[in-house]
Amino acid sequence: MSTGPHLPFPGREVDMSNQSIQARILRSLHIPGHPLVLFNVWDAGSAKAVAASGARALATGSWSVAAAHGFTDGEQMLLDLCLANLQRIVGVTDLPVTIDLESGYGADPIAVGETVLRALRAGAVGCNIEDSFPGSGSLREAYEQAARLKAAKAAADAAGIPAFINARTDVFFQAGPDQHDEGMVEAALQRGRFYADAGADCLFVPGLVDERLIGRLVEGSALPVNIMAGERTPPAARLAELGVARISHGPGPYLLAMRALENAAKAAFEETKTLPGQPLA
Repeated sequence: MSTGPHLPFPGREVDMSNQSIQARILRSLHIPGHPLVLFNVWDAGSAKAVAASGARALATGSWSVAAAHGFTDGEQMLLDLCLANLQRIVGVTDLPVTIDLESGYGADPIAVGETVLRALRAGAVGCNIEDSFPGSGSLREAYEQAARLKAAKAAADAAGIPAFINARTDVFFQAGPDQHDEGMVEAALQRGRFYADAGADCLFVPGLVDERLIGRLVEGSALPVNIMAGERTPPAARLAELGVARISHGPGPYLLAMRALENAAKAAFEETKTLPGQPLA
């Protein structure tokens, strides 16, 4: 595998020995029944705020990172910019950091491996890689995605970092929550078996919200299960009872922060309307 260039931007040198320690810490935090909670961040400022809250690890969310930089999700944000943002996040925290790499920013497994290697060089100790096409959202064939995950694992091995690979399946984004059923759970489990054989460490199933189906998937999964929290998902305590090992918050924290900012700005502007000499609306 080609190692590719180092990062295309200046930054601090990553301590590879410490990075391996951080990778092992991240791995140890994935305990079924005692889930790792990741309140997803999007830049260095949000990373510092979440770290100060008592977080045990940090994770970026691609939707939030893209939105914060003026892009839409789906690999519309340049990888160089994505990795520069990652490096700034890593530079302000001592916590393990895992990056959302969407579909791996690569047309083939070799390119995915090079993307993962660059992310590790920027300081990440884990990554998400999803099994849908960024343009359409349709699913790749499971064997094709397994080859991409295998390349990601090989890149981590080549770097000497036991990076945690979170294999995201978008099975449950192919239909609305009210249409999710046992057949979709079985499809996700089958993909999970492929991904486990390829070296993945966790199965991420965003979009799945039904308690019964979550329990069925956790029970049958060859990998620890990652659920994305939302308005319709069971509370964290119930997810823990079901055996979930990781709870992500996806774009929720970014949307929460932006609503708070907008509301505060509205209040500030409303207050000035009563000041003397202000123009009429």
